[in-house]
Formats: sequence, structure tokens, C-alpha cells
Amino acid sequence: MAQHNSQLAPANTLQSTRVSKRFNPGDKGTKRLLAQFGDSLVCMRYRFDDHKRYPTVELVVDEQAQIAPPRKDMEIIGVSIDYKERELRGQAKQAGATWNDDLRLWLMARSVAKSLGIEDRIQPLTKGFQ
Repeated sequence: MAQHNSQLAPANTLQSTRVSKRFNPGDKGTKRLLAQFGDSLVCMRYRFDDHKRYPTVELVVDEQAQIAPPRKDMEIIGVSIDYKERELRGQAKQAGATWNDDLRLWLMARSVAKSLGIEDRIQPLTKGFQ
């Protein structure tokens, strides 16, 4: 890994510098860094203040899968539709809603309830469901 050099500028010193050039891995001037850091090297920059030039590198130090947060409009909800409302039940079925006999509710995405104009009929689902 990187060797400690007592002549390196502290990170807080670099906060007041400006970036003049940015180089991608493989560009002229990055070969040694590419050999040292390999695929972890994102880029190299020259930072300047009034007196010095500071070559800096950006590295990838960790990689994790990104899990998108669930969209609220895709959340499964329970909706009360009376048995006598045949047309509305048909529309809900057509949009992908399913009847849950245990809960006695129609289960559908929140966006379906919104498109059918029945958001006011949303009922709480029992704990442990979904």
C-alpha cells in the first residue's frame, strides 16, 4: 500500500487548493500509479495552492451492491371493495389486484389504488404480512 512520507501535506491543507488537471488511469503521468493501485485507481489530480503542486489520487476502497429503496407507489396494500361493486372489482383484477380471503381485502400496489381512485379505502394489513 502507500508508504508514509513525512513531507506529505495534511488532508486539511488540501481543502483550500484548486484542481487544475485530472487524469484517468492509463493517461500520461498515471502509469506508475496504475501499476501501484491497479483497478482501484479512479483518477489522479494535480492540486495547487500558491506555493506547491500536490498530486492526489482517488481510489475505490470498497464495493457493495446497491439496493434501491422500495418505491412507495409499488408498496402492496389492502383495499376494501364491497362484493356488490362488481365493476370496481373487475377493474382491480384487471390491474393485477388479488383477493386475500384471510384478510378479507383486495391486495394491490398503492399505484393501482390511486389510479382507481380508491386510496381512501386502504386498510391496515395484519402484522407479519408482506
